[in-house]
Amino acid sequence: MRIGVAGVGRIGTMHAGNLASLDAVDEVVLFDPVPGRAAQVAESIGAKAVDDLDALLDASDGVLIATPTTTHPETIRRALAANTPALCEKPIASDYDEMVALVDDIEASGVEVLVGFQRRFDPAVAELYRRIRAGEVGKLYLVRATGNDAEPPDFGYLPASGGIFRDLLIHDLDAVPWLVGEPVVEVYASGSVLVDQAFADADDVDNAVVTLKFAGGAHAVLVGGRHDPLGYDHRIEVLGSKDSLAVGVDSRTPLTSLEPDGSKVGPDAYPGFAERFHRAYLNEMAVFVDVVAGKAQNPSPARDSLTSLRLALACDKSRRSGTVEVVA
Repeated sequence: MRIGVAGVGRIGTMHAGNLASLDAVDEVVLFDPVPGRAAQVAESIGAKAVDDLDALLDASDGVLIATPTTTHPETIRRALAANTPALCEKPIASDYDEMVALVDDIEASGVEVLVGFQRRFDPAVAELYRRIRAGEVGKLYLVRATGNDAEPPDFGYLPASGGIFRDLLIHDLDAVPWLVGEPVVEVYASGSVLVDQAFADADDVDNAVVTLKFAGGAHAVLVGGRHDPLGYDHRIEVLGSKDSLAVGVDSRTPLTSLEPDGSKVGPDAYPGFAERFHRAYLNEMAVFVDVVAGKAQNPSPARDSLTSLRLALACDKSRRSGTVEVVA
């Protein structure tokens, strides 16, 4: 099997290396609009470089899209036209209406398109999903998700980031409703600038709290921040009538317990998202290859991206108004 990668910046290069490590992949083919970049990465991982997107699509059984966000809709549509299954980094489109039209086109084409919400592919999160669906957790009472960057992003990125809800918290706005399996009916969000004035200058916040109410009455509390002095921290906790479970709590979690026998932060706390979700990214590529081969169903379909974006927009509106947003 030949898998193409369009865009070999930081995330695309990581995906290309993971694809090259899979026994099911015979060849990885790379394209990047920056001259020479694809060839350089190809040499480092034993892949093949091509000069344009058409050549990439011609040479690939499936294509991973990691180009800039503004190019995602066009690149996806070119993959659809070539009848080539794709996995696209989030978001598949910047604007909600544009995303609606793109999702309609994807579904009309019959071509599989996966969205790169990596939490869905994390083995521990997938096991949490299985246990909830199997009824092992019982009736859900509460979900808590924590997501803190170790260091703030480059401040030059902020004006184009879409804000904390569409950039940092969008992953949990995807994963938590997916885990719960019920529609969100109410959203409340609040945020503050505590890390750096640059966030306020970009009309954003650097710490935020979101409360989601689901149709069945359960709640979720999502917190996210742009700086954690101990490392990158992402956890999800679920409390139900039969069990209480957590993912993201291990020897590398950047959290110090003050209990005598509690965990202490070690020297190898997660420094960033790539390390924290290393298993998720590897599994994401393996699942994508299985979807291309017709051996697995798509666990992250494009239509689900509409849910997380709609919630992110509701969060931003709630933060600005200070009121609860009712989600239709």
